[in-house]
Formats: sequence, structure tokens, C-alpha cells
Amino acid sequence: MTEIYQPAEDSYFFSEFLEKYLSKNKINSYLDMGTGSTILSETASKFLNKKNIFSTDINPTAVKLAKKKGFNAIKSNLFENIEGKFDLITFNAPYLPKDIREPKSSQLATTGGKRGDEISLKFLRQAKRHLNKNGKVFLLVSSLTPLDKINKFKYKIIARKKIFMEELLILELR
Repeated sequence: MTEIYQPAEDSYFFSEFLEKYLSKNKINSYLDMGTGSTILSETASKFLNKKNIFSTDINPTAVKLAKKKGFNAIKSNLFENIEGKFDLITFNAPYLPKDIREPKSSQLATTGGKRGDEISLKFLRQAKRHLNKNGKVFLLVSSLTPLDKINKFKYKIIARKKIFMEELLILELR
């Protein structure tokens, strides 16, 4: 069985940001990409009806948890099984470069590819097709994630937080 990524500094930072954002901005549809423990879906449920929240993850155990908590959830490798468009899409992407010392059971949730940016790049290339006209994407990355290729997408950094030996960044894309 694959581990579910348990909330850590990045999850709590993203959740606090999302709560502030949703308290000031009305949205009708929300996609929580890579829902994991469902922390972002739960945050969104304070402001949206659960029927307007869609949770997805590549990990079937995370999908099962999201369904158990009452969220619309589906197993999907990024947008592979996603239909429709959303006002807001968030993704606390696996952003660390591959480390062969890390157990395979946790790599799915933490490793963003050999460099650390591959999953984020694939997500960004696909996300625009699933965004409503005035929709937004919030993507969390780390200063450990190479940004040279992500820089090709027009984004602005809307939140940042220093932790240990890295800085967490939330990028906004339209």
C-alpha cells in the first residue's frame, strides 16, 4: 500500500494561504490536484459546498480517503481522467529532486522527477485546458525545485515561507 503524504510545513502553509484567499474571493468550482491527506479540500470545504470540490490523486489510498471524507474524488495521473473546467486548481506538487536514499514508498508523494520539476512542468502544460475563463492555478514549489523551465510559464509569486534550508513558494498562474 502506498503512503499518503501527511501534512507537513508545506501543506500547512498552503492551507493557510488557501483559507485567506477563499475568505476574500468567491469561486464556484475547485480542483485539488494531488489531494493526499485532503488538507486543501478540507480547507476549501469551509467556503464551498463539497459537491463543488473535486479531489484527485495518483495514489488510490488517498482517493479512498477523500471519498471517505465525502469529497468527489478520482484516481488520476495529473489530468489524465479529469473532465471539465474549474475556477481554481491547486497543486502541492511533489517537488524534490530524486534521492535514491529515499524509500520508494514515499517517493510518489515527494519526488518531482530526476530534477524535481518534471511533474510540475507536466501539470502546468495540462492545467490551462481545465481552467475557466478567469480561473487561477496555485502551485506550491520549493527553492530546491529548479525554476529555469517553470519560468517559461507566466506566474507571479504570491506567497513565500522560509523553512529550514529551503523556501516554499506559491505561484499563481492564469
